[in-house]
Amino acid sequence: MPYYRDTWVEIQLDHLDHNIRSMSERLSADTAIFAVVKANAYGHGYAQIAREALNSGANALCVAFLDEGIHLRKKGLKAPILVLGASRPEDAKLAAEYDISLTVFQEDWLEEAMKFIGQGARLKIHVKCDTGMGRIGIRDLGELKGIEKKLKNNDCFLFEGLFTHFATADELDQSLFNVQLNKFNDYVHSLETKPVYIHCANSAAAMLHNQKNFNAIRFGIAMYGLSPSPEIKPYLPFELKEVFSLHTKIVNVKKVHPGDTVSYGATYTAEQEEWIATIPIGYADGWIRKLQGQEVLVNGKRAQIVGRVCMDQCMIRIPEYSPIGTKVTLIGSQENERITIDDIAVKLETINYEIPCLISARVPRVYVKDNSIVEVYNPILETF
Repeated sequence: MPYYRDTWVEIQLDHLDHNIRSMSERLSADTAIFAVVKANAYGHGYAQIAREALNSGANALCVAFLDEGIHLRKKGLKAPILVLGASRPEDAKLAAEYDISLTVFQEDWLEEAMKFIGQGARLKIHVKCDTGMGRIGIRDLGELKGIEKKLKNNDCFLFEGLFTHFATADELDQSLFNVQLNKFNDYVHSLETKPVYIHCANSAAAMLHNQKNFNAIRFGIAMYGLSPSPEIKPYLPFELKEVFSLHTKIVNVKKVHPGDTVSYGATYTAEQEEWIATIPIGYADGWIRKLQGQEVLVNGKRAQIVGRVCMDQCMIRIPEYSPIGTKVTLIGSQENERITIDDIAVKLETINYEIPCLISARVPRVYVKDNSIVEVYNPILETF
C-alpha cells in the first residue's frame, strides 16, 4: 500500500523478534507469552505486530476491548485472544462466536451474560483479581468462590484464566508488589479447580521477578523495546531494542534574516542569518505543540524545532543548508546520534508508553525486516 507524504513510522520487526526471544529464554518451557497488542499495538500496528509476535514465539494476544479482538480476528489472526478490560454482558455471544476470551470480575455479569450466549456456545473467561491496583477486579475470596461456582455449574462458560495486575512492579521498592503477590497467591490457593492460565506478570515483573510468573506472562511495553520505567532500566536482564522510529523529509528550506519570525504567534525570532527548513509533521500527527524546542536529526546533526508546531507542519533551524528531500529523524538514529522515545517522554513530562500511542494513524507505518521493507500500512487509503 503506498503513501503520498514524506512522513512515516518505521517498525523494525527484527527488534521485536529479539525482544520476544530474549524474554522467552528466561521463561520455563511451559510458560505462555501473551503479547499485548492493545491500542494499535502501542501505536505500532495491530495485525502486523500480532502476526510477528506469534511468529517470534508468543502464544496468545491481549487487547483492551472486544472491538480490538474482533479486528484481529477479521485480519485472520487465529491465536487465543484475551480482552483485558470490561465488556458488556450482552456482547458475550459475539465474543464466544469469535472465540475471544473475556475478563470478568462480577458474578452478576455472568448471570446477565447467560441470557445472551447462544445454545451450544461456550465463552472463555479470565477472572480478574484486584490485589492493589484499584482498577477492576474482585476484592475478596468470597467473590471468587461465587464466580468459580457459577463458571463450574454452567456449560456455557469455560474458566480459562485467573490474573491480577501489579501497580508497582516497575519500581525498586517492592513492598506493595509483595503485598499484591501474596494476595494473589491466596486467590490461587483457594481455587477448587485450577484454570488453564494463571498469570500476574507484566513486562516489569516478568523481567525482574520471573520466578513468580505462574504459567503465563503478559508482555507489553518491553516487547516494543522500551523499559517499563527509567528506575528499573539499569537492572533489566537483557538488552531491549527499540522497535519504533519516526522520520520525515524537508519540503521547504529558506534563509531567514535577523528579526524574521517563524510560525504562529511569532514566538521565535531569528537573531542572525539562519537556515530554516519545513517538515510535514504536526500536532494532528501526534507531534504536539509542546515539542517546540525539541531536537531532531538532519545529516547526523542535531537541529531544533523553532516556532510553534502547526497542525500539519513544523519548522527546524538547521546548522547548514540541506536540500528539499533530506531525511529528518524525529525518533531514531542517524550516524552516531540518536533520539529515543524516552527522550521525547522526558520533553513531554510523561512516560514512554504514551509516545508511540500519540503518533496518529494518518502517519503510515513501514515494516522492515532483514533491512527490507515487508509491508507498508496506510489506514487513510483503506477507505478508498
